[in-house]
Amino acid sequence: MCDMTEDDFEVPIKGVIVGNGAVGKSSMIQRYCKGIFTSEYKKTIGVDFLERQLNIEENDVRLMLWDTAGQEEFDAITRTYYRGGQIAVLAFSTTDRESFDAIPSWKDKVEDEVGEIVMALVQNKVDLIDEAKMSVEEVEEMAKKLKVKLFRASVKEDFNIEELFKYLVSSYLSKRDNTVQVTVPEHKRPVNLSKENNSSKSSNADNTTIRLPVATGGEQSTFELKPSRGSSGKKVKAPNCTLL
Repeated sequence: MCDMTEDDFEVPIKGVIVGNGAVGKSSMIQRYCKGIFTSEYKKTIGVDFLERQLNIEENDVRLMLWDTAGQEEFDAITRTYYRGGQIAVLAFSTTDRESFDAIPSWKDKVEDEVGEIVMALVQNKVDLIDEAKMSVEEVEEMAKKLKVKLFRASVKEDFNIEELFKYLVSSYLSKRDNTVQVTVPEHKRPVNLSKENNSSKSSNADNTTIRLPVATGGEQSTFELKPSRGSSGKKVKAPNCTLL
């Protein structure tokens, strides 16, 4: 029998690469996971998947990267693959203005499925900077507005790809380790003071019944007297009753 510690376990991390078609998403994960690059463009149909084993900060990580189609006709299919995502790449091309303008909507699509996760904005094809369709200032402003780290990269030249994924994985691990789960003892949990709960408690307190003996036909009976409320919602005192 062997003793296993937390360090013996592999950390699985799911990442999604999103952005318009032809910005280099498939080439990016091919470069990172297989170390290869091809200039031939082949449209992704639905989703593609590659993974890579790595060790970061003494953590054995299995990084699973999902490459999603950027075409609108595949949107309903690809969005289901965002679920469970822990990191995301928002990719656009230096030579494609439309892909840059679409970045905020891609971020919204991911967060609609998984909430706020670690993301990075990637400007691919910076080797073609002379053909850029957006200014340096516009790109930096976009990153600032979306509150994500910017990476200027070139999949073709293998520039900043390793750094990109190292940042995403390290940020995820740091976020995970800094998440503190606090268990509050039951007797110290806050009381739910919702209107619904209060109404049930107040109704029990207000429905006080006063039973008075009454003689009817020679037999002893009781008369129930309950306090009523005025239109203002305040309690009205029970009237003084004189037994005849």
